[in-house]
Amino acid sequence: MFKHILFPTDGEAPSMAALAQCLAFAKDSGARLLALHVSAPFHTLSARPEQLADTPEDYAAHVRVRSRALLEQVAAAARAQGVLYETLTVEHEHPYQAIVDAAREHRCDLVAMASHGRRGIQALLLGSETQKVLTHSNVPVLVFR
Repeated sequence: MFKHILFPTDGEAPSMAALAQCLAFAKDSGARLLALHVSAPFHTLSARPEQLADTPEDYAAHVRVRSRALLEQVAAAARAQGVLYETLTVEHEHPYQAIVDAAREHRCDLVAMASHGRRGIQALLLGSETQKVLTHSNVPVLVFR
């Protein structure tokens, strides 16, 4: 059925919890996995503490280290399950758009991702990358809760 699954991850607990479910699904389907981490571009003016203290070069190095470590966790789990995988890191202002673009560019036939479970005013104010992917994706989206 599905042969190439895009698994976007931000390294947060819900995303990492969804990894086991995604890998089990990929293994059962005989699919390969593309693990994606989207990082925010550096901004001179930012509310993100790591950007306020860093130079663009320091920030880029920090992002590379974090992305590598995060995607290595996914890679190790995929190897342990015997699932073929690739990893990809991209920089984009809008994570949902990077996810939709990666699915298209890498010809993934499914996006499998976690729901962070925000509700009420927090969901309204922060928005949901998962909701945005559901709205804009041209391929099916499987949401793990």
